Amino acid sequence: MKAICLRIGKSYPSPLSGGMKAKVISVRIFDGEARGYDAWYDTKLGRFVDEVETKLAFDMLRPLRGQCMLDVGCGTGNFSFKLVGAGCTVTGIDVSKNMLEKARSKADTQEVSFLEMDAHELDFPGGTFDGVISMAVFEFLERPEQALDEMLRVVKPGGHVVVGTINRDSPWGKLYTGEGMKDSVYRYAKFKTKEYMGNLRKDCLVHVKTCLFVPPTVQEDRLSVELENKLSLKNEGGFICTLWKKR
Repeated sequence: MKAICLRIGKSYPSPLSGGMKAKVISVRIFDGEARGYDAWYDTKLGRFVDEVETKLAFDMLRPLRGQCMLDVGCGTGNFSFKLVGAGCTVTGIDVSKNMLEKARSKADTQEVSFLEMDAHELDFPGGTFDGVISMAVFEFLERPEQALDEMLRVVKPGGHVVVGTINRDSPWGKLYTGEGMKDSVYRYAKFKTKEYMGNLRKDCLVHVKTCLFVPPTVQEDRLSVELENKLSLKNEGGFICTLWKKR
């Protein structure tokens, strides 16, 4: 049995009308990343980064028990399962079969379902979901503006869309665009700025916020919420979260 909110949707991949080459590249990249993808969350720094980003995203999205949520670019299901933990019924979509297989292998509830689908062409009727979240995916999309339009289309009037993405103008952005990452998945990313995100769909824009003020070079034994808060007064946040509300 699939998640409740899928009863009015379809459970097969949407056909592509364009961007096939970009989709094939994305599938190949992330299929290759699936096996070791969750290892980041097993490190002290990875757990801290995840906690900081989750707090900001959920403070903006404000998921409520019983809501039907969409996780765009769900990967191995990190945020999908967090939304289930908040009492939501969740649909996660991704283009990578391997990522989806990993996510499904971790699912032990009927309140989450994972589908192979392109973020640029969401195969759901308009107004299907109470909220939409997409974390660390926007920088890999060939047509991010189109994907955002799709997220706003499938959310109900009054519903929230939250997109989280690495800030190009931060120490973390410099890390991911540096020479050390030229052989990693990040060489395919097109990182965004706060200004860029704030200029998207201004008719629905609520606000743009940042987090992750600790630099990637921070010593792990110094990681704390107190340090994050202290550095927020002077550092550029490494992660941008943008909130839109459908009118």
